[in-house]
Amino acid sequence: MRNSPNMRRNLLRILYFLYVLNLLYFTSACRKPAQPHLTIGSKFFTEQVILAELLAQHIESRTHIPVERKTNLGGTLLVHKALLVGDLDLYVEYTGTALTAVLNESPDNEDGAQIYARVQRQYSERFNLDLTEPLGFENTFAMVVRGADAQNLHLRTMSDLAPIASKWRVGVGYEFLERPDGFPGWSSRYNLHFAAQPNVMDLGLLYRALLDHQVDIVAGNSTDGLIDSLHLFALEDDRHYFPPYDAVPIVRHDAFAKFPQLREALADLHNKISAEEMRHLNAQVDADQRDVATVVRAFRASKNL
Repeated sequence: MRNSPNMRRNLLRILYFLYVLNLLYFTSACRKPAQPHLTIGSKFFTEQVILAELLAQHIESRTHIPVERKTNLGGTLLVHKALLVGDLDLYVEYTGTALTAVLNESPDNEDGAQIYARVQRQYSERFNLDLTEPLGFENTFAMVVRGADAQNLHLRTMSDLAPIASKWRVGVGYEFLERPDGFPGWSSRYNLHFAAQPNVMDLGLLYRALLDHQVDIVAGNSTDGLIDSLHLFALEDDRHYFPPYDAVPIVRHDAFAKFPQLREALADLHNKISAEEMRHLNAQVDADQRDVATVVRAFRASKNL
């Protein structure tokens, strides 16, 4: 008896269905279950990438936990959000930034230890995040001018800018323009009225714009390696506007629960990096164009890590 067209179509459907089921079974059987790992992130500038690599290399060496790196993600709030939703397990933050940009609170003339304790408590209570031991250096905002201008105009402190500010142009990163500890409060504290609104640009372009005379002063970072190599000058914050910005790894509570050995590994890095050493690491990458992983590996060897 010949099969009807309907019977043939039904048979083909059954065969196709069995093929798909077989394919799904084979694929799932061959796929290895995801291995538990840590994801380390960074903001969008050289120092952050170096610190992320330092954490990653040390954790891999000390604990053998697999580490995924997600660097150059963006600004503070973006990286903080990635940590909160679980896209990251840890990254390095700065205490003054955590207090002002994330918690939206004023430093109230507190010292570094007081700000650290305040941020540690609130991050735990509000976000289920742990502040571990500080790495040993502070990276504060640095208002940077050309070395020749500092010498010729006798500029040493930020207060020295007042007589010349009306003729000068400022270059800043996106965050500094809006942050509670950024440009509006800084210019108000020092009573500075510049020639125009700040030029906002990527952090990596600030020093080039300064050298090319597109701007006359920029908001950099105190540990930037290019300040010395480009013969620039960082003005003293003589009115103590900026709070302490101690570098500290921030970790999700559940990462410590999943990997108890992580806490001890991070404790190894407590006070292991001075501001001078961080400047040197940044300079090797930015000025000497060396590979980040290679620079970090040599630094760890010098510290017996």
